[in-house]
Amino acid sequence: MDELENIVEHLNNRPPSILGNDKFHKFAILLPLVKKDGEYHILFEVRSHDMRRQPGEICFPGGRIEPGDRDARSAAIRETSEELGISTEEIVNVSPLDYMVSPFGTMIFPFAGMISKVESIKPNPSEVAEVFTVPVSFFQKSKPDVYDVHFRIEPDVDFPFDMIIGGENYNWQSRKMEEYFYYYEERVIWGLTARILAHFIEIIGEIKD
Repeated sequence: MDELENIVEHLNNRPPSILGNDKFHKFAILLPLVKKDGEYHILFEVRSHDMRRQPGEICFPGGRIEPGDRDARSAAIRETSEELGISTEEIVNVSPLDYMVSPFGTMIFPFAGMISKVESIKPNPSEVAEVFTVPVSFFQKSKPDVYDVHFRIEPDVDFPFDMIIGGENYNWQSRKMEEYFYYYEERVIWGLTARILAHFIEIIGEIKD
């Protein structure tokens, strides 16, 4: 087998991935569904006010995928179990949503699943200040507000402008990100949580009667 054949065989046997994904932080998140008052609700957490990152913000259960996790799905279930104080057996029908690659070096693997016994929930106070639910029907009727966030490119001071055409006047491609906002009573649901929520509502909107 010559060198080219070796290269072709290696490429054909290598499953493709996302370039540089080994440098990304990977997180798994669960959008929890519960049945309440005869209809389905989505459960949200309010992050503990003692947390270092995003204290008091509204989110879904989730966290970093750890080396001991079998896969992203098991990480989402584990995190939900730890944060809501329920057994993993009470988290059922867990299905994947589209994963996300953020501009901040993270990969997000969201799932939707059902919590079978909402009365069993005992939030971990070190991570969760409170939980609340919103009927799915509310989000089906209420479109989110969407705002653009623009990113400004600032190369390092030692960037080799002399090596590229255009130099310091190089026409960098502009970048932006959409931020979603939902408003429910006095609650503001925004950011990644709102983006995953909007994606879920879009998916279930495809269901045919």
